[in-house]
Amino acid sequence: MAYKIGEAAKRVGCKVETVRYYEQAGLLPEPARSEGNFRLYSESHLEQLRFIRHCRSLDIPLEDIRNLLRLKETPSQSCTDIDSVIDEQIQRVELQLESLKQLRHNLMALRNQCGGGQVINACDIMRELEDCSCHGYPASNKKC
Repeated sequence: MAYKIGEAAKRVGCKVETVRYYEQAGLLPEPARSEGNFRLYSESHLEQLRFIRHCRSLDIPLEDIRNLLRLKETPSQSCTDIDSVIDEQIQRVELQLESLKQLRHNLMALRNQCGGGQVINACDIMRELEDCSCHGYPASNKKC
């Protein structure tokens, strides 16, 4: 069965623009065309779209998805390369978690500067946000 792009996107649960993007990025093979020049996607296209979407839901970068799709074409090969892709993604997630923990810490410290109930021009949070020089703005010598 062949599906036009709108139906293919609907069946996979994404937008038409997403299907076009994956096609342009080389993650999805170019579909056949109808006599009216409409894209016609096969079940194989839909399977690949689902695979790509699942990878993206795990925040796997497009280049790694491209590698996984290549590896998928050699089913008898060892899966150590696939393990490596996932191990790298786990490392990226670990770094993101550490970064988010630091962000939370910084926000909590900022929030703890204000006892509440003051007017905005006396707010210690606003003063701290305005007086920060750690992002290349030499407002003061203070580091965040």
